[in-house]
Amino acid sequence: MTSPQLSLTVRHTTSALDSRRGVVRLHPEVLDALGLRAWDAVKLTGARVSAALAAGAPEGSAPGVVLVDDVTMANLGVSEGAEVVVEPCEVSVARSVTVAGSKLARMSLTPHTLRLALLGKVFTVGDAVSLLPQDLAPPPGSDVSAARGALSRAIGATWTTELLTITATDPSGPVAVGQSTVVSWRGNAPEPAEQRPTATSRTTAATNEREPLDVEVVEEAEGEEDTPPPLTDLAGTESTARTLSEWLDLAFHRPDLLDKLGTSPRLGVLLSGPEGVGKATLVRSVARAEKINVVPVEAPTLAVLEPDAAVARLTEALSTAARKQPSILLLTDVDTLLPASQSPPVATVVLDRLRTALGRAEFAVVATTAHPESVDPRLRAVDLLDRELRLGMPDARTRTELLRVLLRDTPLEPEVDLGAVAERTPGFVAADLVALRRDAALRAALRHTDDEGEPRVRQQDLLDAVESVRPISMSTTDTLATGGITLDDVGDMAEVKQSLTEAVLWPLRYPDSFARLGIAPPRGVLLYGPPGNGKTFLVRALAGTGALNVFSVKGAELLDKWVGESERAVRELFRRAAEAAPALIFLDEVDALAPRRGQSSDSGASDRVVAALLTELDGVEPLRDVVVVGATNRPELVDPALLRPGRLERLIYVPPPDAEARAAILRAGARNTPLASDVDLDELATQLDGYSAADCAALIREAALSAMRESLEATEVTARHLEKARETVRPSLDPAQLAALEAYARSR
Repeated sequence: MTSPQLSLTVRHTTSALDSRRGVVRLHPEVLDALGLRAWDAVKLTGARVSAALAAGAPEGSAPGVVLVDDVTMANLGVSEGAEVVVEPCEVSVARSVTVAGSKLARMSLTPHTLRLALLGKVFTVGDAVSLLPQDLAPPPGSDVSAARGALSRAIGATWTTELLTITATDPSGPVAVGQSTVVSWRGNAPEPAEQRPTATSRTTAATNEREPLDVEVVEEAEGEEDTPPPLTDLAGTESTARTLSEWLDLAFHRPDLLDKLGTSPRLGVLLSGPEGVGKATLVRSVARAEKINVVPVEAPTLAVLEPDAAVARLTEALSTAARKQPSILLLTDVDTLLPASQSPPVATVVLDRLRTALGRAEFAVVATTAHPESVDPRLRAVDLLDRELRLGMPDARTRTELLRVLLRDTPLEPEVDLGAVAERTPGFVAADLVALRRDAALRAALRHTDDEGEPRVRQQDLLDAVESVRPISMSTTDTLATGGITLDDVGDMAEVKQSLTEAVLWPLRYPDSFARLGIAPPRGVLLYGPPGNGKTFLVRALAGTGALNVFSVKGAELLDKWVGESERAVRELFRRAAEAAPALIFLDEVDALAPRRGQSSDSGASDRVVAALLTELDGVEPLRDVVVVGATNRPELVDPALLRPGRLERLIYVPPPDAEARAAILRAGARNTPLASDVDLDELATQLDGYSAADCAALIREAALSAMRESLEATEVTARHLEKARETVRPSLDPAQLAALEAYARSR
């Protein structure tokens, strides 16, 4: 007998209690239709298949909606608004479950603690699960408080954000973890710290022998090989790799030459670059080419340990490096262990240990970080890491080469154009492209489930994966959704669109032309005009046309009463934009963010923000492939220094719509609204003097609501409904403000 199933619309749950618990919420009528009781398991089919526990939705929820959290949405491979098929399913208690996770989790969590966290959860192979216990309907015999305590003691405060991946289950299919389930880490991970003997207990006074750490046993992310790739596969890193190779060659193979020249072969390097760009991979690949051993140490793992345990772990790694000469100590994400602010007491001991170790022959230290400004400045001392290298964001050509390497062994359809895919992935680093490959492969696999032919990845698989993979550089910031619109979708405004194209898109598309003519492209643009006339819509269309990453800041979001915090927020904003280049920084309501200096009463916070913005726009470090666009309806309030050449030098006036533009806006707003034959939008547009673009869109919406008030079975909107809507939606443009803005435009 076929089990009942329903197609429902995915909505993101707003309940913090449900978040990351593996629970979905269904309307009571849907539960009845599927023959389910609360806390029964359901099978969910989207882009991929997953399983979860089903419970009743809150009162007032729509019957055709399934409420899910972000992790479940990612497991299904869908976004909000997508359709998924929900049906009952049989769940077995797993005999064994194998999981993968971060190095911190693998080193810190015992199988027993893992089982406590996973008790009562339902999942399938490939699902991501959190460590948050399923405490909404705890299974018999579970102790939620004990599980929380064990997790907190093992990992620290970050345990609530950790995600694991289910890599294997016995039996296959949807399973649940029970008291007898054997939970283990994939790949024979290192023994957890809480069970591992300390370095002191492994050392005897007579021999001072220690159990060696494994060299090069860092478990790679899924889809990567254990052996580092050859240097020829690391596209875009040639210069950095060559410099590091030269330094290692001199320090390890030609120390006598350095001695003759009066310098030391001591080598300490700080390698910085965006997260996921491949810093550790580069070091391992260069070391392999130079035949040098690598002893990896995860700084975040040391940072969460007790000071004595952290020092013991570092001492153990240094001892291993001494036995494996020539060797490199690879200290990843060093800013977590040695932060610039509020440096822990253990930092002094760590620096002393590194300083002593660097005095040895055939030994080097390479530390990596994505936040070089956040590293303890003592680490850059002349007797520690006195040399620095940086890996930049890959450009379109580099991304094409990386895709070619990553997809070398993937069967592709002949029409696949990797260059076109690379153009659609600004801000993507190597780790993002690995995720892109995995997502595209999943889409191709789902399409070939019932196909006997050879599975191949299509161009559309890759392009669809671009839409679902969020680059690491954009993972901690608010972005402006473009909705797929471009400047071609913007009616009228020919002069405004041309000015924006010249000021924003030309510098990114044709840098050679600017260089050939010996001019610097504009740094920024100020859009000004009456409210409701589509300034934000224009920015969305601009970003969609140029395939730009957009960082959106509203009004006074960067203002902070604490001294230095506002400036730090501005620096962080521009740093993230530079890492995601080509990028556009959108400063909405810029008059609130950068008012005239000396006239505010906020303890100087806004003045400091203006100074920070000016420094970033035309400071010592050049702003490459980043354009700043500000928007305001009060341009006279913006600090004049921000509008000088080299800053927001192009001022573009967005005028209110004329009759022709209003007609285009009405037609766009009514694109999905059935209109009666007596509706003449062109005639209506001539009667809407004083209406902004937002007013015109609101007029269509109110007319549709008026039709619904007459009858919920209404099938069209008539001219009478539009006339009635005009009584509610009044023109919002202020004639005095319009006159002032037009006068300002003429003066500029």
